[in-house]
Amino acid sequence: MNPTGFLTPFFAFFGRLGRRFLMFLQAMGDATVLSANALSHLLRRPWQGRHFVMQLHALGVDSLVIIIITGAFTGMVLALQGYYTLAKFGSESLLGAGVALSIIRELGPVLGAFMVIGRAGSSITAEIGIMRVTEQLDALQMMAVNPKARIILPRIVAATIALPLLVAIFDVIGIAAGYLVGVELLGVNPGAYVAEMMAKITAHDLNGGWVKAIVFGFMIGVICTFMGYRSEPTTEGVARATTQAVVIASVGVLMVDYILTSFFL
Repeated sequence: MNPTGFLTPFFAFFGRLGRRFLMFLQAMGDATVLSANALSHLLRRPWQGRHFVMQLHALGVDSLVIIIITGAFTGMVLALQGYYTLAKFGSESLLGAGVALSIIRELGPVLGAFMVIGRAGSSITAEIGIMRVTEQLDALQMMAVNPKARIILPRIVAATIALPLLVAIFDVIGIAAGYLVGVELLGVNPGAYVAEMMAKITAHDLNGGWVKAIVFGFMIGVICTFMGYRSEPTTEGVARATTQAVVIASVGVLMVDYILTSFFL
């Protein structure tokens, strides 16, 4: 009996793993080239101002309700959990600082990115994929209109601008909701709540949250536009690309969040 026969499943597993990794690297390279090509048209004529505004409205204004709801309940849950944890140590006055730091540094950018991915990112991928199926992208090229400048560029720029603004709203709503629960419901001293929050939050914390939001917004724009642009021109292909875009963007946000957090400690 051939002794290498026992190792065949292991060889096959690592072979599949290697092929998947190479496909991943190739996809990252393609996405980088596509986004760089699109961004190279940022300052070229014809200007895409109207399309920028339309995408900002679609990504920002239309996502406002879900951001407000998520931010409010996140702040309320943090206040409840934080109060009963801090009460065991007699440190209820630190509730404001704990809620604010958790939201500004981590939960605001990450949960805000997840909400935008689910509501707007999937829509971007599906919309571009449908353009591929219905040959609208080919029609633009036939009319001497660059689809990368008209379709991809406005969505990347809009996502990069909209997400930090949505995260700022998320932070404000979350901190306000935490204040209402902590002060009005749980009886924390309002002066101590605000004073500890103002004393513990620094510009370093705010900058870290802003940098995360900008990076996440750019990532969402690049990943979702790339997946839609490279999707198979079939209904099944568009559905598959939309699902993959949501999964890849969500996992990418968590991975990049860890890397950025290590830099802003």
